[in-house]
Order: sequence, then C-alpha cells, then structure tokens
Amino acid sequence: MKIDSPRIDEELPLRNLHDIFYEEDPELEMCKIIDSIFENEVLDRVRLSNMVIKNCRFTNTDFNKLDLTDVCFENCDLSNAKLNKSSIHRVVFKNCKLLGVDFTESRFGNVQFLHSILNMAAFGHSKLEKVIFQDTSLKSSDFYDCLFKKVEFQLCNLDGTNFEKTSLKGIDISSSTFAELIVSMEDLKGCKVSSYQAIQFATLMGLIIKD
Repeated sequence: MKIDSPRIDEELPLRNLHDIFYEEDPELEMCKIIDSIFENEVLDRVRLSNMVIKNCRFTNTDFNKLDLTDVCFENCDLSNAKLNKSSIHRVVFKNCKLLGVDFTESRFGNVQFLHSILNMAAFGHSKLEKVIFQDTSLKSSDFYDCLFKKVEFQLCNLDGTNFEKTSLKGIDISSSTFAELIVSMEDLKGCKVSSYQAIQFATLMGLIIKD
C-alpha cells in the first residue's frame, strides 16, 4: 500500500516545545524539536505542522483535540498521553513508546507506526484510513468500534487486541502474531489470515481439528 509521507522541509530551525506557551495560539510549525521534556502538561487544541520531533518525552501530557499534520516523531515517549479527538495526517511515529496512549475518537490519514510500542493503546471510535503498523507491539490495545480503510498490520504483536464492532474485511494480519484476539466472527469476515492463524481461530471457535 502506498501512503503519503509527511511533507517536511529539509532545513528546519531548532526550537523548544515550551515556546508554544508564548504563542498567541497554541501552535508550532516549520521547526525541529530535540531532547525536550514536556511531561504532565495540559494543552487544548494544539496544532503542530511541518516538524521533526526527536528524543522527546510527553508522558501523561493532555493534548486533547490535537491537530498533527506533516510531523515525524522519532525516539519519543508518549506513554499515557491523552490525544483523544485528534486529527492526525501524514505523521510518522518511529521507535516511539506509546504505552496506554489515548487516541479515542480520532481521525488518522496516511499515518505510520514503525518499530513502536502501543501496548494498551486506546483507539476506540476512531477512523483510520491509510495507516500502517509495522514491526509494532499492540498487546491489549483497543480498536473498539473503529472504521478501517486501507489499514495494514505488518509483523505486529496483536496479542489480546480488541477489534469488537470493527470490521476487518480486507485487512491483512497474516504476518502478525497473537495468542488470542477479541473479535466477533462477523467482523472477521474477509480478513486476510495465515493458515496457522486460521487454525487458531478455528480452535478459538471450539472446533476440534483432525488431520
């Protein structure tokens, strides 16, 4: 699947994320932020665009209704951050820690999660279009009542992930692993799985397989 990468200028000035407190509106754009610690803060309706954010910590920060466009997060920690009701477009999360992050009621378009940890992340009631999860751990994450359109899970750990009320039609999970999933048979229709996973699902349904 081809998705749009973030459109980020090559030459960006260095800034500090705390500069956002001195802006008339809570927004930053066209800059690079490195080694910033922005934990336990509360900021509503922040807008970030055309940015590289590297080696930063946002644990327990409340970014309710965040607007992210053309941003690359690398080696960042957003564990337990609140990003609910956010708009996230052309964004990459690379080598990031997003344990327990709250993405509920958000919209994702052309987003990549690469080599990241999203265990116990909450995506409930979100819309995901052109989203790639690659080599990422999603253990016990929650996709309750989401709308998927062109979503890929490549080499992910999906153990204990909740897909209740989310149709997996056309979604390929064949390269990912899990011991169990929370999903209804109805929502599993049209999902692309490996032959081993098919046996797993049959076992979970209570079928006894004989050769």
